[in-house]
Amino acid sequence: MCASFTRTIRGHGCLLAPAGRAPRCSPAGARRVLRRRLPILRWLPAYGREDAVADLVAGFTLGLTLIPQSIAYAMLAGLTAQYGLYSSFLGSLLYVVLGTIKEVSIGPTSLMSLLTAQYTRGGQPVEAVILLSFLAGVVQAGMALLQLGFLVDLISDPVTSGFTSAYSVMIAVSQLKGLLGLKFKAHGFLDTVRQLCAHAFEAKLADSLLGLGCVALLLGMKRLATAGEPGSRLRRVAWVMSISRNAIVVLACAVLACVLEHTGDGPGSAPFALSGKVDAGLPPLSPPPFSAPGPRNETLSFADMASSYGGGLLVVPVVGVLANIAIAKSFSNGAPVDASQEMLTLAVCNVLGSFVSSMPTCGAFTRSAVSSASGVRTPLAGLYSGALILVALVFLTPYFYYIPKATLSAVLISAVIFLVDVDILRPLWRTSKRALLTTVLTFAACLGLGVEVGLLLGVALDLAHLVYLWARPPLTVQLCKAGWGEYVAVRPDAGLFFPAMTVVRDAVLRAANEEGAGALPVVLDCSSFRSLDYTAVKGLEVLVHELGKRGQALRFMGLPPSALRLVVGLDMKGFAHCANAGQLPDLLQAEGGKAVSDSLFRAETGLALVRVDDAEPTMTTEASEEHELSTLRQRGRDE
Repeated sequence: MCASFTRTIRGHGCLLAPAGRAPRCSPAGARRVLRRRLPILRWLPAYGREDAVADLVAGFTLGLTLIPQSIAYAMLAGLTAQYGLYSSFLGSLLYVVLGTIKEVSIGPTSLMSLLTAQYTRGGQPVEAVILLSFLAGVVQAGMALLQLGFLVDLISDPVTSGFTSAYSVMIAVSQLKGLLGLKFKAHGFLDTVRQLCAHAFEAKLADSLLGLGCVALLLGMKRLATAGEPGSRLRRVAWVMSISRNAIVVLACAVLACVLEHTGDGPGSAPFALSGKVDAGLPPLSPPPFSAPGPRNETLSFADMASSYGGGLLVVPVVGVLANIAIAKSFSNGAPVDASQEMLTLAVCNVLGSFVSSMPTCGAFTRSAVSSASGVRTPLAGLYSGALILVALVFLTPYFYYIPKATLSAVLISAVIFLVDVDILRPLWRTSKRALLTTVLTFAACLGLGVEVGLLLGVALDLAHLVYLWARPPLTVQLCKAGWGEYVAVRPDAGLFFPAMTVVRDAVLRAANEEGAGALPVVLDCSSFRSLDYTAVKGLEVLVHELGKRGQALRFMGLPPSALRLVVGLDMKGFAHCANAGQLPDLLQAEGGKAVSDSLFRAETGLALVRVDDAEPTMTTEASEEHELSTLRQRGRDE
């Protein structure tokens, strides 16, 4: 009996595992926990030569995509180019050891860069960004330890769609400034649109032509992936060019700028704005800054810096977890995703990343898609992409000076415009106007009020709908006639908890008063229930008594075992129940309301009921022993 459930032994810190599984404090249990928290131990022993070749190709391809993206995302966050590269290599290396999904690539993303810029504006950007990365990792670690992965499930697909589409539009609009060569400061989406309209006639011709040309070239190269016959050499070459398009375009524009700079009158002779000087070398290894110089030459304390983030201390880590788990689910091929492990991995990447001057990071859909298309076999591909980033930091940073800002803006715009989810609107219009309204309101609120407000609004709308369903469940009332008799059936189409008790009570009383119902018994079909609560049980007990005074019986059908245990524990008077419609005739024809399905009830709940004249549930001596054993088992499962 003791080996059939998990139970904490107080004072020893050891768990009795389910049958066939070693306790955690045993060597076998420790190995099991280690294999779960270090997934590399599961796949590395079977790693082969073909895996190594495939991961090398995928890692190198991913690195070519990651370098220009990281530079662009750093500028989106208000940082210089090297900070994007600082944020790229450590996450790639750590995910090799801790990651569970081979396609995921941890690093800077457009979403994290946008949120970072939003919550660190007005202060010292570098110190504020690094500390935000550290604090986001701490919050994510707390979420992992508390196993709060289920909170991500509260964010529905319509809310996710509205949120993702909104931040894609925000990024695209914010990058129009660099694409057109404009210079102005703006806070928020609406202010950016207003400033763009005010400065539109100041657009630089060279920057505009270069930026728009890069967008057109990047979109055209994206279509190369489907050129040629499947399996042909042309298709393979076109596919390589397609997935390397960011690196190719950035390199070509940097070479063009370098030529123009050296053939002209020296620095500044290029007709378009360049990224500027980038510090060479690896980042310094140091703790995150817990204080920073303020805008008025004062010193900002840790409390000052933390309070300046506001809601960002929650929004940034939660959105990072949301993105990471969504990517993991997309590429898991239906396999279960260990949300706690993904949260823990992301937390480690952000906490340790803050020691190498990293901005907040998470997984990216585009890089994951590149890894998948490149034939990645294991997370070891991150080793090669991380190494490529380190090489770029040591040897290539002087050449990043020549990358045009308009080109980086084009890279970002061409990447995010495909994340605007327009395809969801038509099916939602046909099937659920409520979900469509949630999507539209989330989208509008993110643009007008900020991404954190929009996300919270979308979640609140969904939760309000769920609460409404609990409080006002749809009801079906039928007069059923069978060869053995007639009865009135009432079926709530959702669970029964205390907010819905009044609605169900009124529906049952109306059904009992319907013309033709007479003194027919009323059957409450509970097959859609998952559980009950104390208020619902007591309300049903009162309802049984009310109908009993009028000469009508209220019987129950299809309650789940958890609800049955609660009913028995509260000694509900007048309770009689059967498991399904096949046992309903015996239940309704039983003398004095005595339930004849005692054997089935015992099998479902571990309890035995004896019904007497007043139909009050009592327990036999044998049932009491069975009840004690069942309670012990349930307590073990809960612990």
